[in-house]
Amino acid sequence: MFLPLRSQIVWELVEPGVWKGVVGIPEKYSLLGVAGVTPNKEGFSRLPDVELPSLAHEIVGTLQDGKTALRIPLDRKEQLYGFGLNFQTVHQRGKILNLHVDHYGRKDDGRTHAPVPFYVSSNGYGVLVNSARYLTVYAGSGARKDSPDAPVAKDRNTDKTWTAAPYSDAVSILVPASGVEIYLFAGPTPMDVVRRYNLLCGGGTLPPRWGLGFTLRTHKLYSDSDVRKEADEFAQKGFPLDFIGLEPGWQSKAYPCTFEWDKKRFPDPSGFVKDMADRGIRINLWTNPYVSPDSEIYDEMYPVSGSHTVWCGIVPDLAGEKARKLWADKLEREHVSIGVGGYKIDEVDGYDRYLWPDVATFPSGVTAEQMRQTYGLWVQRITDGIYRKHNRRTYGLVRASNAGASSFPYVIYNDYYNHRDFITALINSGFCGVLWTPEVRSSKTAEEWLRRIQSVVFSPMAMIDAWSSGLKPWSFPEVADNVKEYALLRMKMIPYWYTEFARYHFDGIPPFYAVNLEPGFAFREQKNEKRLTDADLEDNPYLEAVSKEIKDQYMAGGSLLVAPMFAGETNRTVVLPVGDWYDFYTGEYVGNGERITVSPGLDRIPVFVKDGAIIPMMEASLHAPKTGQKMNLEIRHYGKSDGTYYLYDDDGETFGYEKGEYSWREIKVTRDGNGKLKGSISKAVKGKPDNIASVTWKFMTEK
Repeated sequence: MFLPLRSQIVWELVEPGVWKGVVGIPEKYSLLGVAGVTPNKEGFSRLPDVELPSLAHEIVGTLQDGKTALRIPLDRKEQLYGFGLNFQTVHQRGKILNLHVDHYGRKDDGRTHAPVPFYVSSNGYGVLVNSARYLTVYAGSGARKDSPDAPVAKDRNTDKTWTAAPYSDAVSILVPASGVEIYLFAGPTPMDVVRRYNLLCGGGTLPPRWGLGFTLRTHKLYSDSDVRKEADEFAQKGFPLDFIGLEPGWQSKAYPCTFEWDKKRFPDPSGFVKDMADRGIRINLWTNPYVSPDSEIYDEMYPVSGSHTVWCGIVPDLAGEKARKLWADKLEREHVSIGVGGYKIDEVDGYDRYLWPDVATFPSGVTAEQMRQTYGLWVQRITDGIYRKHNRRTYGLVRASNAGASSFPYVIYNDYYNHRDFITALINSGFCGVLWTPEVRSSKTAEEWLRRIQSVVFSPMAMIDAWSSGLKPWSFPEVADNVKEYALLRMKMIPYWYTEFARYHFDGIPPFYAVNLEPGFAFREQKNEKRLTDADLEDNPYLEAVSKEIKDQYMAGGSLLVAPMFAGETNRTVVLPVGDWYDFYTGEYVGNGERITVSPGLDRIPVFVKDGAIIPMMEASLHAPKTGQKMNLEIRHYGKSDGTYYLYDDDGETFGYEKGEYSWREIKVTRDGNGKLKGSISKAVKGKPDNIASVTWKFMTEK
């Protein structure tokens, strides 16, 4: 009889608070290996010292039938977050997931654009499985007969507490390989776990300053004159615009792609890109990586491509150096060298019906399954490398990602279009080291249009994607002024957004994240709210301090709580974490650690600010500040407590910050001898970036 080989894991410290364990013989091809990033060691130095989590010695790996099974114990009141970019659920305990890169199919079953095999526990630890395979996860589902905390058998006929899904005291993960690497992250808080994960993956991306402005994707068949006309219209109407995305029509052939300019629509690509840059607008190009027979690189790419085609285009084997070089050289020569600012890389996720099947083969020897799990990583790594070569930062869009991608300058998007689920995805992105945009494409009513615009302004990329609808910000005249107000608010907040992304890079703190990651998050239960008991755990495992899943509000940076409104709503409930909170627009006190109901009206998205928070803002502008351009700052303070904020600055465009060419200016608000608030900002350091022209203070709560 064949018996499974079961062993405890020996843990090796690889970074502060991060340990690696090995079961069996791991495959050489892995997610972190493809990402190829170097940990941000300096960021780890600012995290608390921690010991190996006690549960490490209870984690077991088993080899059986050429597969690896991992078992990680769970406490009764422990909640789980993560497992990739989920759209409908934040709480993951009790779920069964097949982590598989795919176009999102309207169900949180693990098949999604970024099925990152990393999860965070409310108990303050995290687990990453470094495998480029399709993983099956039982996140607190399935009970062993010898479990330390096995469920008790009940009689369905007589016991009303009987359930078809008995309590489970472990996470089980099946890896279809005869070995695997597993990483264990200590906290002590869930936010510290996320920070350690992001820092292991190189630290979060720091986009160019212009990437955090406002962007538009034009209709798919626009010509250079159409784009110029659109840009003129934005300027005439006073709407901000920092980069424009060209959809498939810029290419001579698309689906599959030539990567070459259509000579009729764009007879002078270099002149066009330069003209737009002179207007303060970058150009971003849509593409997918599947090579058309009409492309100049087709013949050379053919022998280093996969066995199957996508839309009759060959699939470059990006695990091989030659295919990577051919594709990168083509993009650099035709696009980057003439000033193109970035890419939207489409269709590297799925569906199965058009992507290569799992029976496909690749010259590198990497399996079709592994290629599916990592193709999004490869296209990000390759294009990021081109821009690094030119010492220019980029910021773009991609349809697939995975573990290790935190430092790549890409935001995920898809073809699904549910506003509520988009907000849940934005919340979940903070658990897995990716960025997500709730882009605006179309709307049935002016109300829906404005509500979507309001959400996207408080997201990683403020984008209208008009590739199909052709809609403009002012397409609904009755809310055009409101849309413009929020577009300009996005621009005013660039100093804040840029600093929060710097915190992502240097300290691993995601710029957008769940309220569950707020240190010590809890809120006071209302008197009429049912308190859960241990008996409820079998159906609804939960974080002890939180009795309801929160999936429609989120933190935007470390100071702002955003609670989007959806079409048809006139009011909504907001859960305020413990601590005093104030209205973003008025500075008025709203509550502390409680549920509140707000009725903001159509012209406002509810936003709340922590007590003592400092929000740096600049004058409204149609374009993000250029390198060396001075800003007039308005520094807002909220609440009654003293506050401190460190404002980040660099040249906004190059990688000089990686060589120390940046500054942090300390902003403080304190009370003088008469109890009156006063503000101060530290002096610029000689030789460091100094883009501040003037500073005015606005004490929002004390007017």
